[in-house]
Amino acid sequence: MITPRVLVLWDIDHTLLESRGMGREMYERAVPLAFDRPFVRLADVSGRTESDIIAETLVLHEMKPTAEHVGRLAQALTMSYEAGRKELAGRGRVLPGAREALTSLAEEPALRQGVLTGNLRAIARVKLMAFALDQYVDLESSAYGDDHRDRAELVHIARARASGRAGIEFDGPRTVLIGDTPRDVEAARAAGARVIGVASGQSNMDELRRAGADHVLADLRDLPALRRLLLA
Repeated sequence: MITPRVLVLWDIDHTLLESRGMGREMYERAVPLAFDRPFVRLADVSGRTESDIIAETLVLHEMKPTAEHVGRLAQALTMSYEAGRKELAGRGRVLPGAREALTSLAEEPALRQGVLTGNLRAIARVKLMAFALDQYVDLESSAYGDDHRDRAELVHIARARASGRAGIEFDGPRTVLIGDTPRDVEAARAAGARVIGVASGQSNMDELRRAGADHVLADLRDLPALRRLLLA
């Protein structure tokens, strides 16, 4: 058996898939469910962890982000996603090249695939399962928005989990984060990981380069280029 030498951590939203507006709608459903009051406003979500988004959204609803309030909204949000899984699968989509990339890399013994996402663990699982992408990644060699509010810390958490499961260290450039926002790039750089920017979200290729991405792809359809970058 070949021991994996590189840990690949995928961002989910706008890197692998897009929910086409359902992310906001889930908060519109969750706030009344959690607090019996109307939804008012959602915090900025781009590249942030769900814990951070929940805390600011509570403030925007004139509620203190106490542990109790955060927990109630997180639970209601998870319930909303679970109830809307079929709707998500029908309205959302896997981004071009994403399924092919995951499939190809899952067959490469030198690589170990996980996710690094701002989503809560339960919500990340719902999203990946809705599009049958969960089979290609090790969800235990991953990190989520309920693990830590700081995205850079999530890189360290995912590394530790993957190292424990694989029995080797994925230090420094042996970890590669693939994401679509400058915050993904900043998190990887802060953690000493390599980072591949994918301009499939709101940030273009130049913005990802300026943020410090080691490499930038227009999307995930150039599989040979992606494999070269990961296996070099």
